[in-house]
Amino acid sequence: VRETAVYLKSAHDVIAFATQSGPMLVIGGAIHPKFLPEGTSRKRRNGVGVRADGTLVFAISDTPVTFHEFASYFRDALNCPDALYLDGAISRIFAPEIGRD
Repeated sequence: VRETAVYLKSAHDVIAFATQSGPMLVIGGAIHPKFLPEGTSRKRRNGVGVRADGTLVFAISDTPVTFHEFASYFRDALNCPDALYLDGAISRIFAPEIGRD
């Protein structure tokens, strides 16, 4: 999970697959500066984060949350120093084994 500018400066020969989305939720352990604790836009959101050991973590909110709340969850609960917003408002997951369809 990288900002576009950082990605463009990196060696692309080691990257087999990539996707682009945004905005970044957490950058180097800091919540994106545009996401304020008093934000009022609540939507169902999903994203991806990466832990310090390289483990990828995907998350989707069950209830509407603000960007700040979602970013805080990635940073504080999931221990992701970097996280990327993927989608919102119409977010869904198909996982019948846990009752989500």
